[in-house]
Amino acid sequence: MTQLTDASARTDVLNRLRRAEGQIRGVQRMIEEGESCLKIGQQFSAVRKALDSTYLRMTMCFMEQELDACLQPDESQKAGLDAMLKEMETMLARMG
Repeated sequence: MTQLTDASARTDVLNRLRRAEGQIRGVQRMIEEGESCLKIGQQFSAVRKALDSTYLRMTMCFMEQELDACLQPDESQKAGLDAMLKEMETMLARMG
């Protein structure tokens, strides 16, 4: 099983999860305080978007790890592969 080994990728994913965790706590507080369903729903939407973007980042990380393991690219190939994966992540993020 592959792991999230790159320190910057791990930090990015953890920061995204912490933001989502804070948003979820905010939703809980809004419910406890009797906030309107519309406002709570808007917060839920923000939480879903945050989790979706984190899942996309994790998926791209997995793809990068698997491609590196299977192809074992040299440095020049790795640069091209990194650029392709970044473009793919951008395209997929726009679709969401």
